[in-house]
Amino acid sequence: MDIFQRLKNGEVVSFSDPDYHVIIDKASKTKSLQIELNQAINNNDFRTIWKKISGNELDETTTISLPFQINIGTSTIIGKNVFINSDCTFLDLGGITIEDDVLIGPKVSLLTEGHPVEPEKRKALFVKPILIKRNVWIGAGAIILPGVTIGENSIVAAGAVVSKDVPDNVVVGGIPAKIIKEIK
Repeated sequence: MDIFQRLKNGEVVSFSDPDYHVIIDKASKTKSLQIELNQAINNNDFRTIWKKISGNELDETTTISLPFQINIGTSTIIGKNVFINSDCTFLDLGGITIEDDVLIGPKVSLLTEGHPVEPEKRKALFVKPILIKRNVWIGAGAIILPGVTIGENSIVAAGAVVSKDVPDNVVVGGIPAKIIKEIK
């Protein structure tokens, strides 16, 4: 089993793992393509480079504003009619799925990667997927942490830090994010 599958299966992988270099190598290749992505002059160039990074087509109804940062790329799936504003960061080793009709504000971070709490174990990596369901709006500067699902039609307020799942049809905000109100 490769190191990516081991991580997705829930294994905590130490930086000293003999296969850890595979992650570094993949991230380096993605960074090289990301430089090209962020210099793309037109949508066709952008979509061609995105496919090289992710292995997936980006639907014509979806827009990603530049600059955009991603560390792996092959673990991100983006639906139709999605708008991702500028300066967003995706650490997608654990998998990011963005369903249709999602709005993501500027400077949003989707982070699927973390480290153990114990100091002696901290030089290791774990991953948990992020799922952004249909018709979600994530406000500027929000941070979504590993393992979080944002429910359908929900709103994440600007600057929120979301560490737990968000149900459908609510507005959450704050640090840590809490339900502010329901959406009727």
